[in-house]
Amino acid sequence: MTIPVLKFDAVVVGAGGAGLRSAIQLSEAGLKTAVLSKVFPTRSHTVAAQGGVAASLGNSEEDNWHWHMYDTVKGSDWLGDQDAIEFMCKKAVEAVVDLEHYGMPFDRVDNGRIYQRPFGGHMSNFGEKPVRRSCAAADRTGHAMLHAMYQRNVKANTQFFVEWMALDLIRDGEGHVVGVSAMEMETGRIVIFHSRATIFATGGAGRIFASSTNAFMNTGDGLGMAARAGIPLEDLEFWQFHPTGVAGAGVLITEGVRGEGGILRNASKERFMERYAPNAKDLASRDVVSRAMTTEIKEGRGCGPHKDHILLDITHLDPATILKRLPGIREISIQFAGVDPIEAPIPVVPTAHYQMGGIPTHYDGRVVVPREGDPRSVVPGFYAAGECACASVHGANRLGTNSLLDLLVFGKSAGDSAAEDLKSGKAHRDLPKDAADRIRARVDALDKRTGGIPVFEARKAIANTMQHHAGVFRFSDLLKKGVTKILEVEKAIQNLEIKDKSQAWNTARIEALETENLIEVAKATMVSAEARKESRGAHVRDDAPDTPEFPNGRNDKEWLKHTLWFRDGNRIEYKPVSMTPLTVDTIALKTRSY
Repeated sequence: MTIPVLKFDAVVVGAGGAGLRSAIQLSEAGLKTAVLSKVFPTRSHTVAAQGGVAASLGNSEEDNWHWHMYDTVKGSDWLGDQDAIEFMCKKAVEAVVDLEHYGMPFDRVDNGRIYQRPFGGHMSNFGEKPVRRSCAAADRTGHAMLHAMYQRNVKANTQFFVEWMALDLIRDGEGHVVGVSAMEMETGRIVIFHSRATIFATGGAGRIFASSTNAFMNTGDGLGMAARAGIPLEDLEFWQFHPTGVAGAGVLITEGVRGEGGILRNASKERFMERYAPNAKDLASRDVVSRAMTTEIKEGRGCGPHKDHILLDITHLDPATILKRLPGIREISIQFAGVDPIEAPIPVVPTAHYQMGGIPTHYDGRVVVPREGDPRSVVPGFYAAGECACASVHGANRLGTNSLLDLLVFGKSAGDSAAEDLKSGKAHRDLPKDAADRIRARVDALDKRTGGIPVFEARKAIANTMQHHAGVFRFSDLLKKGVTKILEVEKAIQNLEIKDKSQAWNTARIEALETENLIEVAKATMVSAEARKESRGAHVRDDAPDTPEFPNGRNDKEWLKHTLWFRDGNRIEYKPVSMTPLTVDTIALKTRSY
């Protein structure tokens, strides 16, 4: 069956922060650029980012990018690549200034400079004390960012395809990426987007967990497409659980609340973080705070009738400060927790939030699949940025506000690299002759299945398995059982059935296609987590405890390396961490404490 083909110089999949930033570079370079998005761009999940974007502006106190780099390497538990981290931290000020020039309405201090607030893990003078580094627009930073960049794209004539879902990456016989197939969600119409450059900015896959801050659209589409196209996924054992999701709802309460002076308290009203992180206290790194909260709950010091949550207290702050700096958080707390934070503490629990791993990507935005003797083996025509990519700057644990910085720096970098590569003016490479047949066969097979597992049951099975077997704390026996269980779920999903055919044109079919992406991410996470026999950052195992020989359970001799998971055979390979920065001295390994 014939499928229409649309030709563009560049196709960007995803219209969140990274996708919009990439598209600006491409469109302003005069390239014909298409952006595909499952939702209207200003509703992309970047809109949920509240607290700010990290940059060492030094507007309120002394700061510099060297300190930011140190904090990011330390936060990553030394699994981040130091060349990529230096690149990101150096580019941070420029990234924020670009946004300012696009018209983003940052909060200001009295002298007119951009307002900055403290955030967890961001310190001055190489870990001495917290520093104000997060550039914020109240508690709606992501919202403001998306609007500013969407308007810039409209000005640059970027062409948007809204409510379209990318289905599969298309590679030719030599391994070049030549575009994507996609479905218009309203009609079910399938189109091939034939491009000279394809950029994935599809965001995360937090919906593999039952309790998540992620929107329902965060189903790891880019990762699923990459895995099916033979590209490995990197470091997916590392998932960040945000310390403060609303108890029972999972909705995010920004770390900016603690940056403004919020305090975590247990059932005895004790400020318990002083015991776990005497220096940084409530502004320690996210994995440290999440584990401390989970420990308090497990040891019986949780709050509420079921002792199943912790309290985030800002009642001691001036109400005017809350109304000015945290208006959205007050709304969320009232709506989802039934609590006005001016009057009473907010009930919170650690909640799945962010994937540190993703599609293996160089800091220039080009996707790389290391081969023996060639660690810098580029996948021609393919680029990635944002949460779906692994540069790797976050390593085993991301610092708050480095996510929006990641979007900006690597979104721009990917756009610039693609524009540079397209300067040659080479024509589109030919599509594989069976490209249309393959995607049509996949969709038709899904539509025709009967007697299989319903979509909602499949997604519930994925989420419950991941939540139980690969949560904040991980146990050797549970991980082994988790691998078996998730492979059983995968087998069931191979017979996934759309039960309500009358709705197949929209919700049911789209959710089924999303489920096929979710299971790839879930497999990669579980298999990679079971294989890594140490504790590092967000990955903490009971059989790798804190000892004098292995502080915090980290084993640098055996495990200072990145995981690469290949879909073919659930195969694991490893590659070295880049310990060599671009221009400064290497930040030496040390015990991580706050």
